Amino acid sequence: MSDSTKLLLSGDEAVARAALDVGVALGTGYPGTPATEILEHFSEIGRRAQWAPNEKVALEVAVGVAFAGARALAVMKHVGLNVAADPFFTAAYTGVTGALIVVSADDPGIASSQNEQDNRHYAVAAGVPMLEPSDSQEAYDLTLQAVEISERWNIPVLLRMTTRVCHSRTVVELRNSAPPPQVTHFHRDLRGRVMIPAYAREAHRRLRAKLAEIKTWNETCALNRVVEGDQSLGIITSGISYMHVREAAPGAGVLKLAFTHPLPTEKIRAFAASVDRCLVIEEGDPYLCDAIRAAGVMVESKAEMFRFGELNATRVRRIVAGDTSPEPVEMAGKPPELCAGCAYRYVFDAFQRLDCIVAGDIGCYTLGVLSPFNAIDACICMGASIGMGLGLRHALPPEQARRVVSVIGDSTFVHSGITGLVEMVYNPPATGHVVVILDNSTTAMTGHQEHPGTGRTLQHQPATKLSIEEVARSLGVPEVTVTDSTADRTGFERVLRESLAGGGLSLIIARRPCILVAGKIKEYERAAELACDTCVQVCEEVSAEES
Repeated sequence: MSDSTKLLLSGDEAVARAALDVGVALGTGYPGTPATEILEHFSEIGRRAQWAPNEKVALEVAVGVAFAGARALAVMKHVGLNVAADPFFTAAYTGVTGALIVVSADDPGIASSQNEQDNRHYAVAAGVPMLEPSDSQEAYDLTLQAVEISERWNIPVLLRMTTRVCHSRTVVELRNSAPPPQVTHFHRDLRGRVMIPAYAREAHRRLRAKLAEIKTWNETCALNRVVEGDQSLGIITSGISYMHVREAAPGAGVLKLAFTHPLPTEKIRAFAASVDRCLVIEEGDPYLCDAIRAAGVMVESKAEMFRFGELNATRVRRIVAGDTSPEPVEMAGKPPELCAGCAYRYVFDAFQRLDCIVAGDIGCYTLGVLSPFNAIDACICMGASIGMGLGLRHALPPEQARRVVSVIGDSTFVHSGITGLVEMVYNPPATGHVVVILDNSTTAMTGHQEHPGTGRTLQHQPATKLSIEEVARSLGVPEVTVTDSTADRTGFERVLRESLAGGGLSLIIARRPCILVAGKIKEYERAAELACDTCVQVCEEVSAEES
């Protein structure tokens, strides 16, 4: 194979390149660090990629693609799989015709997330095969392998990535052995695709039978390999932890697992029996260790203190040595903050001056919790601000309830805030409620991606634009105000004050493009205008020629 087939890629880019090489028909998802770049790169290299309103919709679209016999890729960060869990679990029952690869990018250490959940548990709970790459080469290879497994057993496959694998760059050697995509065709299968209870009971038994077959195959497949070493210490590991283990304990024997559900129990048992001491080293929860011990294999686990944050070679050395002394305190870096010209600043100033109780949401505006604003009182997940605010309004004494405001961004509102607005008009609190949507015309926190409210596709091409104010009015919100908290600061504060005092249901849309992307938005709009003008001119010329 020539050098021209080798590329320096991040893990995210490697997944995208593998999806290209294996003929994935559609990549869909919702932007979220550390997975965002997968679909962006998939689009850059010429394949069809699109942002969905949220992860649940993305996975449902991908399931439809796979039902048609084509290959689909659904991409999300770890908390996104919470949103997509409903179709994820049942798609394991229905199975698929074409390949369905679900990428979950976990965030150990919480670099840019609200929790540190370990999504390996999802594979067990849903009953789907799971692969875990250690570097970009494996991200590429295991994406190809996931397609083969998915089509061989007609089952979705979970490709579980982590931040370090997603964003690190290593050399990737491309393969030319991927099987060609199937010819798309809809095959009617009522008992297999329609999950009424009678059919679902049958489907559950089929799923468990598939998993038993896959487990047997996994015992001898080449995805799990033994690295020979000193018999005195054997380490079982997976994912990025393998890289840290090889650096920290180069002399140890290693069982490197890439196919981590269902586990190759007998291969693990044989490895553990071949060494004097067997230690499981993994990032996050003791997923591997608990499963191995449950199979009756006695292995050591890391101390509880190493469950938190990312691993590295230094921490692995401490695990091997059994060192549980306090870890050195890392020097604090510069805390994140809102940009100097951010329109959100004036909103949080107003919240502070009016002594609001603020139910917040996921996005740049979460930074309003920090000094000098200290203006966010609660934040748990995408779209929760409206529901939380309503709950506070229902439960607090009237004098406090009237101070409650829900704040949410435009992308987050489209993602999962709309149903909160439905709840507001359906079950209004006695004191009313005030919702503030910070509309900066982008999905800013993850790198300025588009969404249905921007009127542009993932590729920044014109698309149908969702109007937040029209949606709100159609739902029956009686007071809808659009303002600019930067150009008219006193006007925004006046509207907010009146809405709080009015005791009714009110939606305030503070609209101003993000300062970091305002210039690009103008470029996109100008390009769209030029394209439209060109189209009109061509049509006029054709019409003139026909006349």
